Amino acid sequence: MKEVKVAIIGFGTVGAGVAENILKNGEVIAKRTGVKLVLTRIADLDITTDRGVAVPKELLTTNAAEAIESADIVVELIGGTTIAKKFILDAIKAGKHVVTANKALLAMHGEEIFDAAEKAGVDVCYEASVAGGIPIIKALREGLVSNRINRIYGIMNGTCNYILTRMENEGADFDTVLADAQKLGYAEANPSLDIDGFDTAHKTSILASLAFGRWFGMDPVHVEGIRGLELADLQYADELGYRIKLLAIIKLIDGKVQMRVHPTLIPKSTLLAGISDVFNGVMVEGDTVGQTLFYGRGAGRSATASAVVADITDVALNIVNGSVRRIPAFRPGEQFDEVVSIDEAASRYYLRFMVKDCPGVLASITQILAEKSISISSLIQHERRDADGVVPLVILTHKAVEKEIRSALGEIDTLSINHSPVKLMRIEDI
Repeated sequence: MKEVKVAIIGFGTVGAGVAENILKNGEVIAKRTGVKLVLTRIADLDITTDRGVAVPKELLTTNAAEAIESADIVVELIGGTTIAKKFILDAIKAGKHVVTANKALLAMHGEEIFDAAEKAGVDVCYEASVAGGIPIIKALREGLVSNRINRIYGIMNGTCNYILTRMENEGADFDTVLADAQKLGYAEANPSLDIDGFDTAHKTSILASLAFGRWFGMDPVHVEGIRGLELADLQYADELGYRIKLLAIIKLIDGKVQMRVHPTLIPKSTLLAGISDVFNGVMVEGDTVGQTLFYGRGAGRSATASAVVADITDVALNIVNGSVRRIPAFRPGEQFDEVVSIDEAASRYYLRFMVKDCPGVLASITQILAEKSISISSLIQHERRDADGVVPLVILTHKAVEKEIRSALGEIDTLSINHSPVKLMRIEDI
């Protein structure tokens, strides 16, 4: 049986999971593929802390260069965009194949890494960088290769989905649920990367690049998170037949690409709206296959390790069968070069006003909307009011261009009837 040598750089939660998976299921992989994966080194600055997996001590090292030298495949799992980039480029320069789960690095420097891999004739695989254990990268690169991708919708951050699910189910406020998520380990002590939308944005850039044949980077991705989302908005969305999700939206419309991440109202009747708790879901619409939905655990030691080891196995099979770069990590496609800014994007909108309960309020708001050619599809105004006589007014619009909505809201915010800035969220009628 042929052997392929594997080294891991980064022995944290995922690195430990990858090592455990190879040591535990190596025989199963060998029987299924005819290739034996042999761990040669595991490199980390800390090689003394117990990771809950029995690893032979001779495999552990603090020297990443030693790990790179020892292997055919180098697995980068330290994260970040500085030293991780150096290790990956060092490995590629040394003729080693690379597997990584580093979404931020790929979103920001993917083009440079893939160019280096092409010149060196090595594979770079990154299934675990998007949606953990869900094989969405493989689906886009292989399973849907005969399709032009029209749109992708993704719920791709378990922390945010957990928070939104609990707020909706328990009627709890954002800060309370976030604090619980931190205690349970679902959210970091500094949760900004998750709740401000950047984690999802990194994944959005990667998927858009695979779908549309151009490495976009991060600049064109519009990003809004769920920080400070109010319970009232989830309750109004529910009343109107929607759920709010932090949604990645990737679209091709008239040959132009849209990439956005923001809290979004989606119909409760859709399968995507039913994805709850820490789970992820990605819906891909191809011109031939139609809509497909991929669902599963998007993070965590075991789910991510499963995706990493699948990549290692793919690369190992390429090596032993002499088919390296059979499917390159990224291959330019039809090259859709024009990216639509958020100002030019069209959507339906959820608008919540806090207004004084007095005659003419609704007429003033609808008049300004009408002047911007923005029509109303639904409206809610309950009788409850606070001590100042302020009541919530919720309006759903028909499709409108973002800059026109923003212009209208700018005018409405100046009216004396408006008690606080308007709450705006977008609607996707999936």
